[in-house]
Amino acid sequence: MGFSLPTGSDPQSVRARVEAMEVLLERSFRIPGVNVPVGLDAIIGLVPVVGDIITTALGAYIAWEARNLGLSKFQLTRMGANVAVDALLGLVPLVGDAADFFYRSNTKNLRILKKHLDKNHPETRILEG
Repeated sequence: MGFSLPTGSDPQSVRARVEAMEVLLERSFRIPGVNVPVGLDAIIGLVPVVGDIITTALGAYIAWEARNLGLSKFQLTRMGANVAVDALLGLVPLVGDAADFFYRSNTKNLRILKKHLDKNHPETRILEG
């Protein structure tokens, strides 16, 4: 069973990669009993300092992909602020770990990116239904 992501720099490939990254970081597992989705962001974030550095870098990757698509400085600033807030919350022991369940910066950044893609590259839109 193979899973591959597109490697191109076209908007459709970028959308697929960023959506896959967001799922992996924010909602790839479910907590049994309460049915709450969590991802690697919350799990890796449990490791002091190193975990926060890794999850911040992965969140910054989404903003980097957005920059390559030509999002406005305002949109990129919002995305950077989302990553920064997540990183700053992660610096506080226990509070940062709890915040990963409620403040999902990668989901917020995906929403900003999708809005840009839907407006400027409507051919990348995926109809779900």
